[in-house]
Amino acid sequence: MSRESREQLTNDLFEEWRVLGVANDIADQAVADYLGINRTDARCLDIIERLGGVSAGRLARESGLSTGAVTTVLDRLERAGYARRVPDPGDRRRVLVEITPATRQANEELYAPLVEAASEQLSRYSDEELELLRDYHRASRAVTEAHAARVRERLQAGREGEAAS
Repeated sequence: MSRESREQLTNDLFEEWRVLGVANDIADQAVADYLGINRTDARCLDIIERLGGVSAGRLARESGLSTGAVTTVLDRLERAGYARRVPDPGDRRRVLVEITPATRQANEELYAPLVEAASEQLSRYSDEELELLRDYHRASRAVTEAHAARVRERLQAGREGEAAS
């Protein structure tokens, strides 16, 4: 492969990565609108579902929110009937958050067509290609998480600089 075509392919991949992010944002907003909640609450609901019973502290770490913000999110999700706080079966002093059965059913209905279409698409790839895609997505997530951390550090440094002046 020539240097130019590799560079073009890399640029194409970066562009697709960006466009996929926008498509995900649009889909996430559509789901949030359907459920009648905001995007932050929807993101937390997704994390709760993915992790099963999760503590508020873990939800804060996974979502990038403060523990105070997570408490507010959980209060809203509980009032809306999408999540509930339950005792941790392994430690009765702790509380976990889980989605409700109604939320699980709504998510299955909303996401079944997406899962079906994605499964159809993935069925076209060999096991080796699927491993490559999985590894790429894992690495991309790590790169994106590191980027977010850098931006947050830069923001914090800017705030500290403003406070000092």
